[in-house]
Amino acid sequence: MNKQSQHARLTPHYDVLIIGGGINGCGIARDAVGRGYTVCLCEAGDFGGGTSSASTKLVHGGLRYLEHYEFMLVRKALMEREVLWNNAPHIIWPMRFVLPHHSGLRPAWLLRLGLFLYDHIGGRKLLPATSSLNLRDDEAGKPLRPLFRKAFEYSDCWVEDSRLVVLNALDAAQRGADMRTHTKVASAQRSDGQWRVEMEDTLSGGRQTVTAGIIVNAAGPWVDMVLKQVFGQNDVSNVRLVRGSHIVIRRKFAHDKAYIFQNDDNRIIFAIPYEGDYTLIGTTDAEHGPDMGKPEISTEEIEYLCAMASEYFSEPVTKSDVVWTYSGVRPLYDDGASKAQEATRDYVIRTDGDKKGGLLLNIFGGKITTFRVLAEEILKDVEAALGARQPSWTANTALPGGDFPAQGFDALVNEYADAHPGLDRKLITRLARHYGTRAKLVLGNAQTTADLGKLFGNGLHEAEVIYLMRHEWALTAQDILFRRTKLGIAFDTEQIQALQAFMDRAAKTRHTTTSETYLH
Repeated sequence: MNKQSQHARLTPHYDVLIIGGGINGCGIARDAVGRGYTVCLCEAGDFGGGTSSASTKLVHGGLRYLEHYEFMLVRKALMEREVLWNNAPHIIWPMRFVLPHHSGLRPAWLLRLGLFLYDHIGGRKLLPATSSLNLRDDEAGKPLRPLFRKAFEYSDCWVEDSRLVVLNALDAAQRGADMRTHTKVASAQRSDGQWRVEMEDTLSGGRQTVTAGIIVNAAGPWVDMVLKQVFGQNDVSNVRLVRGSHIVIRRKFAHDKAYIFQNDDNRIIFAIPYEGDYTLIGTTDAEHGPDMGKPEISTEEIEYLCAMASEYFSEPVTKSDVVWTYSGVRPLYDDGASKAQEATRDYVIRTDGDKKGGLLLNIFGGKITTFRVLAEEILKDVEAALGARQPSWTANTALPGGDFPAQGFDALVNEYADAHPGLDRKLITRLARHYGTRAKLVLGNAQTTADLGKLFGNGLHEAEVIYLMRHEWALTAQDILFRRTKLGIAFDTEQIQALQAFMDRAAKTRHTTTSETYLH
């Protein structure tokens, strides 16, 4: 064998190489490998470590987008709600949203019209329709100021956003995709009708060269940076970076409905039941500068969210109520809108090159709700370049742990409670919410809490930590506490350090690596 042939044999080749392990990248990887293409995904950090874990946690059409005439985007998103709910009923579930009528803002007839469209343009079948509320009699009126007497109530869905990312990655990996965290694409060059890609392991510094027929740039806020640093396109400016920030306060109301509040600047915020003991309030729309470090909420944003929520709640929200905050950067396609809240939330796909010389597909913008249909659009380009292999399939296939009826969550909890009578039902319910039918891999044969091993705090036990390290690429305490779960809200610094020390020891003794975790 000559050197050229030997080199070709030793260099791995993929049909599709994806840059970015957010919801879009992982959704594309899952769809592509399920259709028979060889897939490699490179994520420089952790899956869902950027924008995809910093959303408002909603699968929704975007009621306020109707005011900007984005009817097709709203319709596309509304049609996905029940599809995603059916595919992942453990991490996605219906929620009712209460929209108080504010006499000084949008008139009641306009709200009724918008909600009528919202109910009827998206193929709603299972979610309840809009209704009117008398806030003087309904429980939703109790925490509000008495001046709000009337409201409208409509349906959308809640989603555990970062878990949605990880479950797409897990399914892709189980179907044969090479899913790599902490792996940076250092360079990519077209050569002999394909891409020659050099990748770097950001933990070890090791490098590897692979080839690919198609590259998908799904780097989210870093999409332009990738074009500049990896592909040498130095003059690009495709996205508008907008920071969305949220505050978390102690539980503000007892019921399980959410609120959507209007403001006189034409923006809206949500107040949503969160993690049992809290209320999530957000989001903002603040222009974000070129610094792509970890985004953080500003004092002005905290004050804005507190003031806006206080316009509605009878008991004001103050900065001292805030127990946690998080921020994410939305990579909105720069369509020239004058205000951040007016920029389109839809995605834009741009093709660079052709199938004869190595195709590059760039994704700008997008929403969590539309990640699956975005992946299907990307696969149309993949099929055009590489030939169709298998039909689309993700609309009717459950994500890992979601293989039970959407209305059967309580039955799943009862099944686990019966099998593990010595465990607290609250713990079993949380594990079922996070892992669905895969919760049995965490619970094993445990009959008592002690059987789950060391308790790190807030219901997190050793058995769950080991599961997340072995199956879901968790390497750090942050991966577990703020992405695989949100248990870290109630952790102090000492507890976080203790968890990290345990994980470091476990990684050494069990030889857990990022490339093999899903196989265990």
